[in-house]
Amino acid sequence: MRKVILSSATVLLAAVAGFTTGCDKLKSRDQLNQGVNSFKNAKYTDAVEHFKQAIALDPDNPNAQLYLATAYMSQWIPGAESPDNLRMADLAVEGFKRVLEKNPTDPTALASLASISYQQASSLPPDKKLEKLDEAAMWNKKLIDADPKNKEAFYYLGVISWAKWYPQWITARLNVHMKPEDPGPLKDKKTKAELSAQYSSVIDDGIANLNKALDIDKEYEDAMVYLSLLIREKADLLDDSAEYKKQIEVADGWQQKALDTKKLKASRQPTSTGITAEAK
Repeated sequence: MRKVILSSATVLLAAVAGFTTGCDKLKSRDQLNQGVNSFKNAKYTDAVEHFKQAIALDPDNPNAQLYLATAYMSQWIPGAESPDNLRMADLAVEGFKRVLEKNPTDPTALASLASISYQQASSLPPDKKLEKLDEAAMWNKKLIDADPKNKEAFYYLGVISWAKWYPQWITARLNVHMKPEDPGPLKDKKTKAELSAQYSSVIDDGIANLNKALDIDKEYEDAMVYLSLLIREKADLLDDSAEYKKQIEVADGWQQKALDTKKLKASRQPTSTGITAEAK
């Protein structure tokens, strides 16, 4: 009889535990829904509290941690150096990394970490900026591993290459008394050789990644713009004036194609069908 009572008690406790767990999951989903509503209304502080409650009630909730990190990121202002603002970035990064602990290929978390790193780089001194750009590149490469057709990841790898190269290019031109708009190539052979040795692979990687983005989306006009920039600026490293002219024509072609594509997309937008009164 005692064994029967113990067995029944065990079953009852298991049932109660299962019921409690089920209730917690329902409460977690309710908190998640409330958090989403607060987020949509730009009530980010309220959203954060709801998402925290959702996680506390159900640590396995697949979306709550992602939404919490996104809510922190939405409150972060890139470039602002106040402790509270920097803390928001840190909390967002920590949150997205927790998402990746359970799902290492989550595209939103990877893209968000790449974006945060890239935006943080803009306000840093040169040496720290390069570290952040490398970090952003790392997250974009992980995103490509998870989603080989992610055009934005290839695009940002191209932009990162340009961001590393552009300051060196503009400094080199200033040092040899050339304005950005002056025709090239660079006048100083030593400068060209040094830049070519250090940055040719960076530029080539950027061009390759932008072309991959365009392979995925042939109307990706932002990729066309940066492709034009990299080709134009790389031409400064050439020794042959005829080849320089040829590459500038290629760059001009991509620039024009970007403008044409932008106009084409605008022409596809639906026009207003509002009723207007006829003139009497």
